[in-house]
This record gives sequence, structure tokens and C-alpha cells, in this order.
Amino acid sequence: MQTAEKVSVSQTRGDKVFGVINAIFIVFITIITLYPLIYVCSASISSPASVTSGRMWLWPTDITLEGYKRILKNSEIWMGYVNTIFYTVVNVAISLAVTLPAAYALTVKSLPGRKFIVFVFSVTMFFSGGMIPLYVVCRNLGLVNTLWAVILPSATSMWYIILTRTFFQSTIPHELEEASEIDGCSVFATFLRIVIPLSAPIIAVMALYFGVGRWNSYFGEMIFLRDRTKFPLQLFLREILIVATFNQENASNADAITMAEQLRIASIIKYATMIVATLPVIAAYPFIQRYFVKGVMIGSIKG
Repeated sequence: MQTAEKVSVSQTRGDKVFGVINAIFIVFITIITLYPLIYVCSASISSPASVTSGRMWLWPTDITLEGYKRILKNSEIWMGYVNTIFYTVVNVAISLAVTLPAAYALTVKSLPGRKFIVFVFSVTMFFSGGMIPLYVVCRNLGLVNTLWAVILPSATSMWYIILTRTFFQSTIPHELEEASEIDGCSVFATFLRIVIPLSAPIIAVMALYFGVGRWNSYFGEMIFLRDRTKFPLQLFLREILIVATFNQENASNADAITMAEQLRIASIIKYATMIVATLPVIAAYPFIQRYFVKGVMIGSIKG
């Protein structure tokens, strides 16, 4: 009985140099990615004096939670959280309900005018009507100061439809669709009973894209919403930063003690608002990471 001999592949000098350069590059990317995150987290719980003086450059010093206390005592912050969570959930549900069927329909070869529809949809990737026509349309439809004015215009995009269609074409076996058709299933039944259960990775990716986009959005809400009870979290945090900056710039008429206090409060609030706004998104990512990694590799070269 012959034993298989282990074949060792010797690395050339060029391979070793490439490995070293690659390792250095990865370490460099890791540092420039993690440092801002660690710095903001540390600055949010450090005293403003240590941050502005440079004593706090990585780890927190003179720890204080005053910034978080000031933000969380604001009742509008909690109202904004509730509104943002509601807007995000509704937006993700509507966007998936629009994107998934549209993408699957474009994979059906028997769809009349499929190539023309793809062409028309693709035009929207390069041209848009702009903010003024969008506002006029929403105003004429009575959507201003409503949830739908900020959700419906961004319900989907051709980029997401193309990405989802690529997943369907490369992942869902065509034999399954043929078998379901032989068994008497309609295209809609095939989509619901076969395609959707096999599409967890792309659903997770799309949900993350739509959710993060809606969570961080504020410009559309600033244009269309008038009632403060409907404001999302980002608008309230923006107001906090603007008010703090405005007070800082107009503190020349106040005495030196008041000016120093306003500068201290503005510095505390600035970093704490960054953490408050990004923490929910960062906390949600680990739960869908395994689906997300598989989904974003759609269309990549596999060897």
C-alpha cells in the first residue's frame, strides 16, 4: 500500500515579498478603520478638556457620562427613536415587497418586453427628476408631512433590483421552477413557495441596505415633514448639534464662564450623538452577518 507523499510548494522571493506587503496593507486598513471608532467611543465618555487638549488620543480619560445623560433626558430623542424604528421597519417591508417581485419578474424569460423594461428601469440609475419635481408630485398627491413622502420615493432602485435578479439567476436552479410548473404552480406560487424560502441571503442583504439607508436618512424628512412629532432621530440629533454650534459661535456676548460652559457642553454632546445614532445599526449587523457575506458575493468569480 502506497502512502501519498506530501507535496510542499516552495515560495519564491516574489511570493514572500507579496505576502509581507499584503499583511502590512491589511494591518494598515484595520488600523485606519478601527481607530476612528475607538476614538469616538472614547471621546464620548471622556471629559472635553482631555479631548481638546490631546490627552485623550485613544483610550478614555477622566470618564464622564454627562453627554449621554443630557441626550437621553431629552424626550424628543426617545420620540425620534420610536419614529425612526417605525419608519425603518415600514420602509424595509415595503422595499422588499417591491424589489423581490420586480427582480424575479425580470428573470422570467416568458415576460413580454422584458429587455425593454430592463432598459427603462436602467435609465433611472443615471437620470432623476430632482428634488423640486419630487416635492411637487408629493404635494399634489397630498403626501407632504406624511410617512409616505419619505418612504415611497425611495422604496427601491434599479441597482437593488439588478443585484436581486442576479442572485435569482445564479442561485435558484431553473429545474426547480420547471418542476413547479409541471406540478401546476403558477409563477406567483413558484415565487412564494420556492424562490422566497431559498433567498434568505439576498433578503438579509437588501434588508440591511434599506434599513441602514432609512436609519441614516434625514434630508428627505427635513424637506417633507413639518410636524415635530413625526421627526426621526437624525433630525433631532442634527438640531442638537446645530444649536450647540450656534450657541458656541454666538457666545461672544456672554461672559467668559458661560462661553466656556457652552463649549464644554457642545463638545460632550457632539461625540455622544455619534454613538447614539450608530449603535443600533452596529448592534444589528452581527445577527445577519452570515447571510450578508454570502449575499454581497453575488456575481463574484468563484474558483
